[in-house]
Amino acid sequence: MDNASTPDPRRWRALFVIAISQLMVVLDASIVNIALPHAQAALHILDANRQWVVTAYTLTFGGFLLLGGRIADFVGRKRTFLIALGGFAAASLLGGLAWNQGALFGARALQGVFGALLAPAALSLVSVTFTDAKERAKAFAVYGALSGVGAAIGLIVGGLLTQYTTWRWCLLVNTPMAVIAIVLAIPNVRESRVEKAEAQYDVPGAITATLGMLSIVYGVSEASTKGWTNQSTLVFIGLGLSLLAGFVALEMKVAHPLLPLRLFTRVRSGAYLAGFLSASGIFGMFLFMTFYFQIVHGYSAIRSGFSFLPFSLCVIVSAGLSSRFIPKVGPRIMATGGLIVASVGLFALSTITPGSSYFTHVMPALMIMSLGLGQVFVSQSTTALHATPFHDVGAASAMLNVGSQVGGSFGTALQNTLAVSATTTMLASHLPYPTLAQTHDAMVHGYSTAFRFGSIIILVSAVVFYLMVNLDRHSLGHTDNAAATH
Repeated sequence: MDNASTPDPRRWRALFVIAISQLMVVLDASIVNIALPHAQAALHILDANRQWVVTAYTLTFGGFLLLGGRIADFVGRKRTFLIALGGFAAASLLGGLAWNQGALFGARALQGVFGALLAPAALSLVSVTFTDAKERAKAFAVYGALSGVGAAIGLIVGGLLTQYTTWRWCLLVNTPMAVIAIVLAIPNVRESRVEKAEAQYDVPGAITATLGMLSIVYGVSEASTKGWTNQSTLVFIGLGLSLLAGFVALEMKVAHPLLPLRLFTRVRSGAYLAGFLSASGIFGMFLFMTFYFQIVHGYSAIRSGFSFLPFSLCVIVSAGLSSRFIPKVGPRIMATGGLIVASVGLFALSTITPGSSYFTHVMPALMIMSLGLGQVFVSQSTTALHATPFHDVGAASAMLNVGSQVGGSFGTALQNTLAVSATTTMLASHLPYPTLAQTHDAMVHGYSTAFRFGSIIILVSAVVFYLMVNLDRHSLGHTDNAAATH
């Protein structure tokens, strides 16, 4: 067992490897969106079924996160990391070589399963590798920046690959990335796991939590296409909530819970809830702005992707600066301020019209939003894992991912419902033959409605973070999640 106080000499190389893997997972969601129309045509996927290219991934990813976090704690975070990378590479290869829609849907589901192993293992490895407060802030800045810009970068890369190669490379590109990460991880990432005596799986908890998460994520995906009042939507969300209620009851009784309720301190609970709300408010923006660029303004896939580049760059800059200031001012101030700035940026974006200039209106709003989010990503990661017992790091990492994943899915579905409703209402006055200009006006009105709602949700998350996360700069110097390796 290594001394917890001794910094890992390979920690920065390890962070590079972990960052590659995190970027790969985040990229995968948006990169496939760009390729979807081409994949649909090539594999003759019906319009009614095309959502499963996206949903199959989010469903299994969100459903297996909690179990994935605990497996990382017990099996070993490095070992789980390597297994997940190998599985993700194989699933991506299968997806890139898919011969029909069933093979593609299955490959995407497998990507989600291995992504659910990879994400908490990666985040927990960052936490246990960097024990110094200042270094940890820098490490989380890198991790948070990649998480934030991944979706935007995915749109760019997806556009390039789709236009200059084939849609299949939007999946195949993950395979060499994963293989490179495995080769680099073996000598540079240090293993860590809990003691064998503590490594006992909560099977009933795993079953109820996984089925509950799967049911909720599926219900939310149904809402995005069928509406929130649809019977299928209500049944699956209700079933999911019931299963999760049963899961909580189980966790209060078992000796070795899948998700120890001791994790839900005021500070961590605030970070999880704020993460859920902020993801709910922001994730829909990428979807609607992609439609705005390509349909309203007629941008190509590549140009649309590059239109998000200022967003990505500002997140990177903001996250880097935040890592320097968090040890000085604390995550409470940084995250609250960042969420307020992000809310202002999204509200500014809600004032767009079909004729709005990209450079004078859209880009400044995106940059304001991203400058705020860079602060948020670093602060949330720091807070959610602060002072977490060593044997619970994987579970805590999984909870942060669960909040973001479910929040993003829930928010996107809800905002999509609001946008469609607003668009339909506005078009009703121009039926049966609306002009193209009237159609675009109605579409943008729908997007603006969704953005205003998202802005309010992000503002609420700022209030939640400020009231619940009473973590100042002095508290960051203390941690009880000893980064020992076993």
